[in-house]
Parts: sequence; C-alpha cells; structure tokens
Amino acid sequence: MPKQKTHKGTAKRVRITGTGKLMREQANNQHKFEHKSGTRKRRLDRDQVVSPADAKNLKKLLGL
Repeated sequence: MPKQKTHKGTAKRVRITGTGKLMREQANNQHKFEHKSGTRKRRLDRDQVVSPADAKNLKKLLGL
C-alpha cells in the first residue's frame, strides 16, 4: 500500500500547536485595510483555533 501524502493546500493554511490543536488564519485580513478600523485589523491578526467539527477532517488531510 502506498504512503499517505500530505495535502499541501491544507498544510499551507493550518499549523499544529505543541498540544495538538490546529490553528488557522482569520478571513478578511489580506487587503483593503484602509476601510477597516485599527481595532478590527488587530483582532483579525490573531490566529484562531479550528473548530472540533473541522479538526477531524483537517488532521486526516495533514496525515496526522
């Protein structure tokens, strides 16, 4: 049986913490910053924990 390959698109978007949680970037933080308040930009800058419902499928894509 061949080895399982890591889904590279997922690997670029999700990182795993030391405790095994999956972290992702927030949406709306790429461009058009002149229309967004400083508070909103700082809030969007933080990474978010992936929801448990999605974590199972993402771990499978990452080969964990």
